[in-house]
Amino acid sequence: MPATSPRILLITPPLTQLNTPYPATAYIKGFLTGRGYDVTQADLGLQLVLRLFSESGLRRVFAAIEAGSFDLSDNARRMLRLQRRYLSTIGPVVRFLQNKDLTLAPRICHGRFLPEASRFDNVADLETAFGTMGLTDQARHLATLYLEDLADLLKETVGPQFGFSRYAERLALSATSFEPLHEALQAAPNLLDQMLLEELEPLLARVQPDVVGFTVPFPGNLYGALRLAKRIKELSPGTATIMGGGYPNTELRDIKEARFFDYIDYLTLDDGEGPWLRLLEMLTKQKERKEIERHPEPQRSEGALRLLANRTSPAPHAAVTSTVRTNSFNEAGEVLSAAPQDDVLLPSVLEYPLQRTFRRSAAGEIEYLNHPFPDIPHPEVGTPDYSDLPLTEYLSVLEVLNPMHRLWSDGRWNKLTVAHGCYWKRCSFCDVTLDYISRYETAPSALLVDRIEQIINQTGQTGFHFVDEAAPPLALRDLAVELLKRRVAITWWGNIRFEKTFSPDLCRLLAASGCIAVSGGLEVASDRLLALMEKGVTIAQVARVTDGFTQAGIMVHAYLMYGFPTQTAQETIDSLEVVRQLFAAGVVQSGFWHRFAMTAHSPVGKNPAKYQVATIGPEPGGFAWNDLWHDDPRGTDHEAFGPGLTKSLYNYLHGVALHEPLSFWFDFKTPKTTVPRHLIEQAVQAPEKPDFAKQNLRLFWLGNEPELRIEQGMKHPRAVLTCYEQAEDFEVKTSAALGPWLHELLTRLSHDYDTKVLLKDVAASFPAGQGRFEDFLQSPAWQLLREKGLLLV
Repeated sequence: MPATSPRILLITPPLTQLNTPYPATAYIKGFLTGRGYDVTQADLGLQLVLRLFSESGLRRVFAAIEAGSFDLSDNARRMLRLQRRYLSTIGPVVRFLQNKDLTLAPRICHGRFLPEASRFDNVADLETAFGTMGLTDQARHLATLYLEDLADLLKETVGPQFGFSRYAERLALSATSFEPLHEALQAAPNLLDQMLLEELEPLLARVQPDVVGFTVPFPGNLYGALRLAKRIKELSPGTATIMGGGYPNTELRDIKEARFFDYIDYLTLDDGEGPWLRLLEMLTKQKERKEIERHPEPQRSEGALRLLANRTSPAPHAAVTSTVRTNSFNEAGEVLSAAPQDDVLLPSVLEYPLQRTFRRSAAGEIEYLNHPFPDIPHPEVGTPDYSDLPLTEYLSVLEVLNPMHRLWSDGRWNKLTVAHGCYWKRCSFCDVTLDYISRYETAPSALLVDRIEQIINQTGQTGFHFVDEAAPPLALRDLAVELLKRRVAITWWGNIRFEKTFSPDLCRLLAASGCIAVSGGLEVASDRLLALMEKGVTIAQVARVTDGFTQAGIMVHAYLMYGFPTQTAQETIDSLEVVRQLFAAGVVQSGFWHRFAMTAHSPVGKNPAKYQVATIGPEPGGFAWNDLWHDDPRGTDHEAFGPGLTKSLYNYLHGVALHEPLSFWFDFKTPKTTVPRHLIEQAVQAPEKPDFAKQNLRLFWLGNEPELRIEQGMKHPRAVLTCYEQAEDFEVKTSAALGPWLHELLTRLSHDYDTKVLLKDVAASFPAGQGRFEDFLQSPAWQLLREKGLLLV
C-alpha cells in the first residue's frame, strides 16, 4: 500500500450482544489487513455497557434521575432507595460475569448480596428452575436479572431506548420515513448518548482515522451508528464514513433519503469486501491528489507523481461505463424500466468505479454505483481478525432458561462461516433473492481448519459458532474429517436444515469433531405448509434427523413459526401437537415460536398472489423498506395463539405438562388435534436401510488402532480384536481368517484419513471362503463395531 493509504477505523455500534464480538468488523479487518491496510476495530456497544454499568456510570444515572422530573413506578423508587447497594455491587457483578471472579457465586446465590427489584419476583425456586445446574450458573442467572433490573430503571427514566441487545430499535423498525430518526439525532444527546460519545472521542484521537466504517446488522444498531457518525462529522468533517451490514442489505436497498447522507458518506450493499476495496482505492488516490496540492513538486511522493503522470494519459477505466442511478433501482442493482436512465460518464465514476455503493452527488441526488466487478470468492475473504478487541471484557449472561438461547448469550464464541449463502435457497419466507442467501460458495475444508487454527492462536478460545444460514451437510462432513485428521479439538454449533443427508452416522461424526448443538427450521410443523414453503422436508424426516442428532449427544433447537399465509387454527393446533410429540420423544430439546413476518425480498413478498395474500403494505417511503403488512385470506387470528404457544413450549422444554390437552394452554376454544398420537414415535422407529444397501458410502472409524490376538477355541482358533477407547475397552471376536483382515481395515481407517475407503471397496477385499459379505454385515462382530464407532458417511 502507498504511504498515503487511509487509516481505517471499524466500529460495531451499540448494541448487539454482550458475550462475544459480532464478527463483521473482524472479517473486514482480516480481509483488509491481508491487503496491507492499517485497520483498527472497536466494539462501542461493549464499551458503552462497561462505562454505564460501573460505579461512576451508575452514580451519573442516579444523579440524573434525582435531578429529573420522572413519574417513577414503585419499583424504580425502591431501586433509588437501594442505590448505595447498587453502587457497591456493580463492579463485583460485572467482574463475575466477565469470568474474572467466579468465587463470588456462593455469595450471589446464598447471601443477601444483590439488591433485588422486579426481575426477581418470579425466581422462587432456583432448584426447580435450574434442576442440577451448578452454583456458578445459578449465580450467573441472578446476576443477569440484577443487570436487567438496572436496564428497566434506565428505560423508565434516562434511557428509554436502551436494551442489552438493541439501542433505539423502535426508531429503525419498519422505518419507511427517516423523520423520527432525524428528529432524535437533532435533539441534544441524552445521558447514554453522552457516555457513548465519551467512548468515541479518545478512540478518534488515538487512531486519527481517515475512514470510519460502521457495521449495522440489526435495527437496534442504526441509531447508535448515526449518532456516532454525526459526532465524527462535527469533529473531523473530512473523515469519510461508510456503513454496511445486515440492516442496509435488507432494509435500505431502495434508499432515497438525502438527509441520511449528512451522516454517512457511502452506504454499501451485500458483502463488504469488494465495495471496500473500490472505496479505499478511490480514497487513497484522493489523498494522493491532496498531497500534490499541499506540497511543491520536489516533495511529491511516488504515489502523487504516479497520479500526476496518469493525468496526461487516458483514465484507466475510461473504456468501461458504470451505471449511475438516481433515486430509481431494484435490489439487483438494475435500473428500473419505469424510470429509464442512460449510462453516463462522470469523471469521478470513470476514475474511481465503485461497487454496490450509494452516495449523494454534488447535486444532492442519491446515486447507486455498481461497476460490474466480480465478487471476492469465499475462499479469498481471509480469516477474521479479532485483534484489538478486548476479548476478556465481554460478559457471559444467562437471561432465559432456553438451552439454545444460552449458547447465544453465554460464553465467548468465535464466529465463522462454513460457506457463503444457502445451498437450498428455496424457502418462500426467506430473503432468497438477496446476495447473502442466493450466492452459494464453499471453501475447502483444509482452508477452513487453517482459519480455525489461526483464530484459536489469536483468541485462545476453541469455541466456534458457524453462522451460516444453513451449513451444508457435505461441507460439515469434510470439515469434521479434517478436524479429526489434524487433531484440532474445538467445540462448535450452528444452523442446519433437517434434511435426510444428516444420517445417524454423520451426526456421530459431527459430534466426534466437537459439535454440541444444531438449530434448524421445523417452522409450521405441517406437511401441507412445509410444502407450500418449499422447505424440502417433512415432519417424519425431521423426526428421524433430530433423533439422529440426539442419539449422537447433540442438542437440537427447532425454529418454529406460526401465522404463515393460509394457516388455519386447526393447522396451528396440529403443529403444536407435533412439537409436543417431538419433546415427549426426547428428540428436540429446545425451540422458539416466531410469528411469520413477510419481507419484500422473499418469494412471498415478491409474489403474494401465489400465497393468497389479500393485501400488503406499506408503500416505500424513501428510507427503510422490508417488512410488509398483509391480511391472511383465511381470517385466522394468529396473534391470539402467540401466548399459548410460548407458554406451552416453555413447559415442554423443561419436561413439564407434556401430556396436558392442548386446549390447556389457551384461554379460548381451540379445535382438537387431528395428528395421530404416535406420529413422531413411529417415524423415529422406522427401520434404516441395511448396511449392504450403502455400498457407495465411506467408512470412518472413530476408535483407535485395535490389538489382534489369535486364541485357540473349542474347535477352531478365533481372532480377538481388543479396542481401547476413552471410556471403556471392548473386544470383537471373529474367525481366525477374518481377524487379520478386519484388523488391517481398522488400522488403516485409524491412520489414513486421506484415502476414501468405500463399503464396496471393503466388499471387494473380503476374504474368499468366508461366506457372503452381506451376511458378515449382519454378524455380531460387525454390529458391535458399528455401535462403537464404525461409521458409513
